[in-house]
Amino acid sequence: MRLIEIFEESISVLKTNGMRTALSALGIIIGIGSVITLMTLGQASQQSVKNRIQSLGSNLLIVRPGAQRSGFLRGSASGNTTLKYSDAKAIEASQRINTIQKVAAEYSSRTQLVYGRNNTNIQVSGVTGEYFDIRNITLTVGSPITEQQNQNMEKVVVLGPTVVEDLFGTNVNPIGKSIRINGTSFTVVGVTKSKGSSGVGNSDDIAYVPLQTAQKVLFGVDYISTIYVTAKNDDLMEAAQNQLGFLLLELHNKATPSDADFTVSSQADILETATEVTSTFTTLLTGIAAISLIVGGIGIMNIMLVTVTERTMEIGLRMSLGAKSRTIITQFLTEAVVLTITGGMLGVLIGVGASTIITKAMSLPTAISYQSIVLSVVVSCLIGIIFGWYPAYKASKLQPIEALRYE
Repeated sequence: MRLIEIFEESISVLKTNGMRTALSALGIIIGIGSVITLMTLGQASQQSVKNRIQSLGSNLLIVRPGAQRSGFLRGSASGNTTLKYSDAKAIEASQRINTIQKVAAEYSSRTQLVYGRNNTNIQVSGVTGEYFDIRNITLTVGSPITEQQNQNMEKVVVLGPTVVEDLFGTNVNPIGKSIRINGTSFTVVGVTKSKGSSGVGNSDDIAYVPLQTAQKVLFGVDYISTIYVTAKNDDLMEAAQNQLGFLLLELHNKATPSDADFTVSSQADILETATEVTSTFTTLLTGIAAISLIVGGIGIMNIMLVTVTERTMEIGLRMSLGAKSRTIITQFLTEAVVLTITGGMLGVLIGVGASTIITKAMSLPTAISYQSIVLSVVVSCLIGIIFGWYPAYKASKLQPIEALRYE
């Protein structure tokens, strides 16, 4: 029997038992669709995290108090008060560091903001003049915090759009209005453009004030939370990281990197960590989804075994008329492969459709994983061959006389 005839007969048999065929393919459809959807969502999440981290600023280095297991230096745990505003000014003024462009310092703490009867408890960040440029924060109205306002300890504030809505309601221009922060009156001078969550905070739900105002007027502290530094270009990131580290070791009277009470990290460090986390969860979820492919394959094998039983007399008749074992094997294998490939293609369509809908609903970049589509089609073929082989082999080993007598 020619291959084309075997294929046409396989299609005819599968159509004849339409309900059974559909139920058999359902496991493959769900499995393939789940794998594609989860792999696509994983890649979309990774791209979203990457975009948000890059939106923090270009060529960015971040200095935080306390040694960690990542970044430039590794040392024992330390307190969170080891960075001072003087460290940031020393970095900015240093003649030994020739790889950086801008430096900004920040102190952050949560406190209450009040306007009339409305109030909200949010993060208030005291920042220096270069902060908005370094962090790529733009304003929809008003002006950012300036270095002069920082040096003069002025009581001015720039609000995120979420804060404006919480305090003033929608469609209200808050510029020039007075609010109270931790009991002290501040004048609103700007509103930031919405950026959403970056994975390390939500810049829409933050109020920005001059750093020294935050330290000396609002919170009464002499330390800072973070120093942000931009390198001149991507090629100088590692050199800038090293120069910053050794300068801070000297400023903090630390002899070796293992004694460091601070951490210098880059966007690449943050991105690598975030990517590792999302990749791990994506792999885990994809593995769980892939189990349904095995379940679907077992279901197809069971159906094909039932088919062998139902068609025993047909098989006996064919073999008595001269059909060879390999022809019987080819017949049943073809039916299994056609079933799994059809289910696989439907699964691909469902997976792509579900991925598109879910990513748009979650405001994630739609990044269809074409590798997962190719992999799914290949896996469909393999499932058809692997799980269809045993029923086909069993059919080919039936004795013609016994098969013809089967009822």
